[in-house]
Amino acid sequence: MSKAYMVAEGQNHYQEMPTLGQDQTGLIRASSSRSRPRKVRIREYKIPDLNADPCLDTDEEETREVVVVGFKPQDADYLQKTPQLPYELEVEILARLPRFEYWKLKFLNKRFSRLLKEGKIFKVRRDRGVVEPFVFMRSNGDKSWTMFDKDFENHQMVPELCPSDVSFLLGDIESLCAGTHLIVTGNEGKSIALWRYEVETSKWFKGPAMITPRILFASATCGSVAFVAGGLKVYGDTSNKEVVNGAEKYDSGTKTWTRLRGMHKRRQFCSGCFLRGKFYVLGGRDEKDNNLTCGERYDEGTDSWELIPDILKDVSFSSVQSPPLIAVVNEKLYSLETSANELRVYDTNANVWKKLGDVPVRAKPNGGWGVAFKSLGDKLLVIGESVGPSRTETMSVYTCRPSGDPEEELVWEETKRCCDVQLSHFILNCSVMIA
Repeated sequence: MSKAYMVAEGQNHYQEMPTLGQDQTGLIRASSSRSRPRKVRIREYKIPDLNADPCLDTDEEETREVVVVGFKPQDADYLQKTPQLPYELEVEILARLPRFEYWKLKFLNKRFSRLLKEGKIFKVRRDRGVVEPFVFMRSNGDKSWTMFDKDFENHQMVPELCPSDVSFLLGDIESLCAGTHLIVTGNEGKSIALWRYEVETSKWFKGPAMITPRILFASATCGSVAFVAGGLKVYGDTSNKEVVNGAEKYDSGTKTWTRLRGMHKRRQFCSGCFLRGKFYVLGGRDEKDNNLTCGERYDEGTDSWELIPDILKDVSFSSVQSPPLIAVVNEKLYSLETSANELRVYDTNANVWKKLGDVPVRAKPNGGWGVAFKSLGDKLLVIGESVGPSRTETMSVYTCRPSGDPEEELVWEETKRCCDVQLSHFILNCSVMIA
């Protein structure tokens, strides 16, 4: 099919297209005629700004229609003569398209847009194992999140979140992903608010709130669900706080929270991961603000927690220490030791961390704050200020495929494809979505 060209003239838009026909329903269809292409005047139509979606909390669909005039009916029976793909096959094909192409296709027709909003495309992607990781990130000074593909070749600005209180974006914010939902929590006025961004609709919605609203908690994602544990509960105003040991699970399919059995220890500033079918929570500070070197792992089958003594016994703590920077790749647990800018791997049998080599970002000056350390499929991802030549104005992105063997050389590759995106090197929030 020939390409379409848009030409703007004053307040009108013209489109030079292949020969079209109009059936009795008013829809414009491709025609088998070879007549000369014509100019089409489109009334009351504005090319959408894909990076300027409004902040909405409803599921209402756009109802504006494109009115095309100046055509006479041609080959009205064209649709009847053209074989249509079976519905199931159409969904299977669309599910295999690269995720970053969807923003184009949702403006192509209402049917595909509806499939996206209903979540059917993403369900097929999960069922067929064609999901891919995406990175949601917000750096210092940003009001909104940026979404990158796994290779940082493509990016898309997430619509700006519009909380009822401006203090939300200025305080401590936690972010996590479950299925196609980006979950963001923080202080909004005198309470803790939760917002979710749905990839299907590209919109923000408020809630559902956790059973125990909290910040500074540990979290981990497992497919379409996410686990949270510990954290800081705030009562009424910021002067009334409580370190908690409670745990919950979020199901993105039902948009509900389920209470789980509480941990052995109360802890905040802790970190979580999902390893070998269990939810791990490491480190943090207790209700007396003491650093915890123990960890715990949760077995959903028995709804029970097992204490792991001294899992962080060799970690150096500072007065400005961030939560532990941990990530899981190929069922192995890795950590970024901030005091030495060093990558380590956990030996579950010996309960020790083995040194693998240096990490190419500056994690030590701020005790780990401002650095993103995540798993990205079969790679480790680290984002922050480079230890190389000074580039303090923008972020540096590195990945590696660790083997977990201290004898093998650790090779970090810098991703330079995202250099056109000007983000600060100090990362406030980073979450990886598998969808």
